[in-house]
Amino acid sequence: MFNKETKTALQAKEAALWLAFAPIAFQATRALRDMGILKAVSDSGSAGITIEEIMEKTNMNRYAVRVLLEAGLGMELVIVNDKKYTLTKTGYFILHDQLTRINMDFTQDICYKGMYHLEDSLRNGKPEGLKELGPWDTIYPGLSLLPPAVGKSWFDFDHYYSDLATPGALDIVFENKPKRLLDIGGNTGKWALACTAKDPEVEVTIFDIPGQANIAQQKMKDAGVADRVHFHIANILHEDIPFPKGFDAIWMSQFLDCFSEAEIVSILSRCREALNDNGTIYILEPFWNRQQFKSAAFCLQQTSLYFTAMANGNSQMYHTDDFFQCITDAGLVVAEENDKMGLNYTLLKVKKP
Repeated sequence: MFNKETKTALQAKEAALWLAFAPIAFQATRALRDMGILKAVSDSGSAGITIEEIMEKTNMNRYAVRVLLEAGLGMELVIVNDKKYTLTKTGYFILHDQLTRINMDFTQDICYKGMYHLEDSLRNGKPEGLKELGPWDTIYPGLSLLPPAVGKSWFDFDHYYSDLATPGALDIVFENKPKRLLDIGGNTGKWALACTAKDPEVEVTIFDIPGQANIAQQKMKDAGVADRVHFHIANILHEDIPFPKGFDAIWMSQFLDCFSEAEIVSILSRCREALNDNGTIYILEPFWNRQQFKSAAFCLQQTSLYFTAMANGNSQMYHTDDFFQCITDAGLVVAEENDKMGLNYTLLKVKKP
């Protein structure tokens, strides 16, 4: 997928110029979407709509509508014939596609300002852009403290991808009917709730930091399963705090990509000690080299830079070569791989050798 040149010299220069103006184009696209212009154009269908009609529908002045529409022409979001604008396929996806909307909102609300500090983050190994959101060393303690709209953009982004894989993953995890399951990075408790609904006898322990665990604890009470969902509240990077032990299954969904390779090895090594001899560690991850479409790989590769500048400064969406080496270094083996989970996720079954 990434082993040969695909563009002519002219196409390459065009792509380079697009990148040169990418931040401006992004903000113009958001404005076209959020100020109602793309909707007005979309509602006009094949008949098209004039600037004057858009002005009336959006309550915007002529200058504002004109400069945004002309930017939209260059980005091929709209086309114009006889002074009437109609929506292109790209414009349609910007306006109507849920995945595109979630990605754009995440980029705007979580990443955009912080990406100005990307170079410093790369040099220092710290999320230097995080200061644009709050005074935390990593983003995770601050998630429950973000303004509601900003927090929604983060959680929508985080949940959209992994939620699609949940039904199939649940079936696989519960093939062997685990009695005790450790949910590491349990977040708001969605996986724990799904497990308790799947098996009325399973007991789940959520392992997370205080802010996240507090949200999950309330959700367990509301769902009436607080007697079967326990909590181990700690920072997983504090190696002096032991994991609870005696689990038949350990679950980590889009969690280990939040850590450096050395940290992943440390976490997996402690998972090995927490696991029963015949138990299984289930790891759900989107590996960029396992994607079916180049656009999906692109999204994951760019998401890696969110980790660099905003989340923690040292992690990424991994290539399987690097990730599997961490598993080996932790004294574990990959027993099974399933690349057909949700939206091109991979579910790994990892065991003691």
